[in-house]
Parts: sequence; structure tokens; C-alpha cells
Amino acid sequence: MNIHHLNCGSVREIEATYSGPPPAHAVNHCLLVETGDGLVLVETGLGLDDVRDPDGTLGAEWVEMAQPVLSEEETAVRQIERLGFQASDVRHIIVTHLDVDHCGGLPDFPDAHVHVLAAELDAALAEAPTRRYRPAHWAHGPNWVTYSPEPGDDWFGFTSVQPKGLPPGIRLIPLGGHTAGHAGVAVQDGDRWLLHCGDAYYYHRELQPSPHPHPLMDLVQTNAEVHHDLRLGTQARLRELVRDHGDEVTVFSAHDPWEFARLAG
Repeated sequence: MNIHHLNCGSVREIEATYSGPPPAHAVNHCLLVETGDGLVLVETGLGLDDVRDPDGTLGAEWVEMAQPVLSEEETAVRQIERLGFQASDVRHIIVTHLDVDHCGGLPDFPDAHVHVLAAELDAALAEAPTRRYRPAHWAHGPNWVTYSPEPGDDWFGFTSVQPKGLPPGIRLIPLGGHTAGHAGVAVQDGDRWLLHCGDAYYYHRELQPSPHPHPLMDLVQTNAEVHHDLRLGTQARLRELVRDHGDEVTVFSAHDPWEFARLAG
């Protein structure tokens, strides 16, 4: 599988908490995976409607807080077209959760199957509209494919779900705490794995043996969490994964710009 790292929506500029990395806009880190049966998009970031009518689709409160750049060239559909594909080539989309900045591009791929944990979709449909969940992102009627994972340790000690119609090198990994049905997405990359952790953590130094959260990003994730202890437990398990299997798994989050720069080259 050929894998592309895409930033599908720059937001507020932030500084690292140590000398070295320059300030950078936080990102919406997406993956485009070329398979033998079409394209798989992991996360969508912000979409065309968000860029053209941000207050209407994203909500004025979120726009004020996140300060999105709102560039049409950063949308997933435009980046996919620049790679020589069409929107219809995206057959499957996997979302870690349904916060506005993770699913805003769903309307740009109306024919794709959208894979998500059932608890997340239930929460979004029940609670919207809120700052977190915006019904404009699914008003087109996505082809939802939902999952209710059974407990088990079958991916480096984590429960995993095999999405329907996708190769075994792509898995949904429940990573609870941030939202009602938050998950990571594991993608096999040669003899290694990538684990897109969504918003299970926000800043690379959170996964160090002695965690160092980012002051601003930690405020955002703490305010957004639905289960504090579960979120911290998820981060502890991710630190163990990095410690014990860092030679087999590359872990990254949705918004850290320095992780994105390293992986995107």
C-alpha cells in the first residue's frame, strides 16, 4: 500500500515547549492509502463547505477558538486531485471520531463508505448541533459503516476491529476518553505499522516516559474530553506501546505539526 501524509486544514499557530522546532500551525493530519481496490482516506480534515462558509458549517465559536487558515488547496479533495485521482476514487473513509475538524470533508466524497465506531455516531447524532458535532457534515447522508468492538488484545495488546471491505493491514483501534467512540487507525506500512491516534493525545512530548503536555493544546484536550481517567489511561497505554514496540509501530496524533513535518518529509 502506498501511503500519503496530508495536512487537510491548518489551524492556530503554536510554539514548541523547548528550543529547536520553529512555531508552526497545528495541522489536521490525514492519510491517503492507495490499495488495489481504490483509495482509503483516514480522516478528512476540513472540507470545501467549511472553507467557503466556515461560520455556517464549523460554527462561529469553533472558528474563533481554532483560527483555521481556510485554504481550499489544503482540503483533502483538492490534494487528492493534485495527486492525479478523482474524488470518486475514494471508496472508503475512516474517521477516528466526528469532531468538526476530523469529518468536515465528508460531503466532498458522498459515495464513500464511512467507517466509525457506533458509539461515536450515536453520540454525534444525539448531541448535534454543538461546537463539537455539526450536522452539515453528514447532511448528505453518508454510507455509514459502524462497529461495536468486543474486548480483546489482538493488535500489540490493543483491541482491534477489521473494517469491512478493507485489507487486513488497516485496523480500527479503540482509544477511549476523548469522545464517546474515539478510535485510532492502524495502517501497515511495509514491515512496520503507522498508528494514527486521532485526538488520543495532542503533542509528541506527551508520549515521553515523563510526559510534558503542551500548555495550550492540553487545555483544548482537557476541555474536550468525555472521560478524564479513560483518556489518561489511553495515553499511558500508548506510552507503553512506544516503549515496547517503537521499532515496529510509528505513533502520531492528529494535530501535532512537528510529527506531521517528520512523517510527510
